[in-house]
Amino acid sequence: MTAKHPGLVESYLFNRDTIHEIQRAATEGIYDIRGMGAKRYVPHFDDLVFLGASMSRYPLEGYRERCDTNVVLGTRYAKKPIELKIPITIAGMSFGSLSAQAKEALGRGATAVGTSTTTGDGGMTPEERLSSKTLVYQVLPSRYGMNPDDLRKADAIEVVLGQGAKPGGGGMLLGQKISPRVAEMRDLPPNIDQRSACRHPDWTGPDDLEIKIREIREITDWQKPIYIKVGATRTYYDTMLAVKAGADVIVVDGMQGGTGATQTVFIEHVGIPTLPAVRLAVEALTELDMHRKVQLIVSGGIRSGADVAKALAMGADAVSIGVAALIALGDNDPHLDQEYQKLGTRAGYYDDWHAGQCPAGISTQSDHLASHLDPVLGGRRLANYLRTLTMETQIIARACGKSHVHNLEPEDLVALTVEAAAMAGVPLAGTSWIPGRS
Repeated sequence: MTAKHPGLVESYLFNRDTIHEIQRAATEGIYDIRGMGAKRYVPHFDDLVFLGASMSRYPLEGYRERCDTNVVLGTRYAKKPIELKIPITIAGMSFGSLSAQAKEALGRGATAVGTSTTTGDGGMTPEERLSSKTLVYQVLPSRYGMNPDDLRKADAIEVVLGQGAKPGGGGMLLGQKISPRVAEMRDLPPNIDQRSACRHPDWTGPDDLEIKIREIREITDWQKPIYIKVGATRTYYDTMLAVKAGADVIVVDGMQGGTGATQTVFIEHVGIPTLPAVRLAVEALTELDMHRKVQLIVSGGIRSGADVAKALAMGADAVSIGVAALIALGDNDPHLDQEYQKLGTRAGYYDDWHAGQCPAGISTQSDHLASHLDPVLGGRRLANYLRTLTMETQIIARACGKSHVHNLEPEDLVALTVEAAAMAGVPLAGTSWIPGRS
């Protein structure tokens, strides 16, 4: 890259961002922490396009021909599988990382369109349970807020083994966000930095996990679907082991998935992109003859109906959104740009979710800041966004001649780059070539 001044050329390896980070580390003596997900470019759903119908395929006519979007999760063992109207769910984001108002708004938005939301670390709040018609309760290594009564109140259980932004690492919640209420729910001292465990304390592998899942099924009288969530790394084998352990649903979170707080080096350099993770998970389920019998939810960088449609075409049953949901609520709102500038950043760039200073009232435990978010309005905004994602997904499905979004298939996709073709397992556009396959 050539600088503005003639004759000055910026180093690719030691560019200004790299130099700034080295100087920051030398000054502060500690790694950088932030929220959100990976910012580096990696192959993603943008590198795939659909083959719409024309002569060889018959498209469906606009809004006059039905294109259904419903999905049922947990059909393997649960007595009461979850029935959702749309294949887009809200990912686990904790009370602690998010304000009580934000958790309520997520529940309101999800309920309005007939989908589910998820508790995250730190337990279940009454606001969240009341606002969420369908609520998934996460069981994490920290056991913060763990309550058997809340297990029974939930509509499904998600055992979290990893997260896309930090597979192999535990969560972080800095002291300024551990309010008296958060401290009480998590049984922690207030105002003290907290780091969650990176692995569950009462099992060491899939055989032990199978026993734990049976215990949870007994607690919930075999009523609730049990999900297993993994960060995308060794996805093929992790999916197989999750099936062996007895999962009803598997959630695979790619490295573009967000987080409330972790080390930047984790976010940018650990895990694999969502694109190959979907293919690997589907291959594992297909080899076990469990594809569609054990449902697959994909998360990590879902932004548009096109992303949703591509994940479904690759074999997912549903997707989950986190960062996009927070943006829909009002995170990084341009109307708050002056407030973001006071924090040394700008609207659209803010990622210091760990700091608890969010002017939108979302990633904070300050009563004053949290009051900036109206849960009713936030829920309405999220519902509008979810409806838009659903309509966009239907538009693409109809264009491919599908009467249900789950009828989308890999045959409907081609890749624009060699890397994406190899990762997704679909042909390079204009050819029949899938790199790595004869």
